[in-house]
Amino acid sequence: TQVLRKGLRRGVVLSTGSFLVYEAHKLISGFAEVHASFKVEDVIEQADYLYGSGETEKLYRLLVQHKNSDDAELLWRLARSSRDLAQLGSTSAEEKRQLTYDSLEYAKKALEKNESNFAAHKWYGICLSDVGDYEGIKTKIGNAIVIKEHFQRAIELNPKDATTIHLIGIWCYSFAEMPWYQRKIAATLFATPPTSTFQEALRYFHMAEEADPNFYSKNLLFLGKTYLKLNNKKMALLWLSKAKEYPAQTEEDKQV
Repeated sequence: TQVLRKGLRRGVVLSTGSFLVYEAHKLISGFAEVHASFKVEDVIEQADYLYGSGETEKLYRLLVQHKNSDDAELLWRLARSSRDLAQLGSTSAEEKRQLTYDSLEYAKKALEKNESNFAAHKWYGICLSDVGDYEGIKTKIGNAIVIKEHFQRAIELNPKDATTIHLIGIWCYSFAEMPWYQRKIAATLFATPPTSTFQEALRYFHMAEEADPNFYSKNLLFLGKTYLKLNNKKMALLWLSKAKEYPAQTEEDKQV
């Protein structure tokens, strides 16, 4: 009766039977929304556990079931897991290519769902760079400014994310060592071609290390490589030794 009166006060003109159906539908819908929300959080928690455990294939199988999700947190994780699966030595060349393009689509969708999600910007930049490996050096250089803009936006949204800081360091390193023929391509694509220096790259690698010490084997490696480029063999040896001793948990760690 109270429910009926409440409905009538809202001006709902329904028969008693249809009104009860309406209220029941609302209760079920509300439960479904809460349940769906809980399920997303549950999947994310499980995904993060698998990622931390280095279970690349299990993680991908879990997340790919949610490729049509509207949740940016799920989608950027799916982009990351697709890319990680592509990096495995057991993945065929054809599968690697497909996963690379899939990961970009998932990251793009994550951005569309939530432009304020720092991880979506980070993984969109990473995946866009990966796709450039298949589309040629002209496309890769042409995407360089967009990639850096997404990394910078990610840092704006989360200044403490060491991985994104490292990625800008990689961007700087790549342009600092760019061979002459690639510089010529860049000059045809941009009125003012992007440039950088090894000193600038080194600054970002150190900033990343300060944000989260020993967080990533590749950051240690590139600190060593950059010091070698700057002819500082003593510091290069220090960081390369740290990279060599880093406990290898992922395929990338092993490559480092």
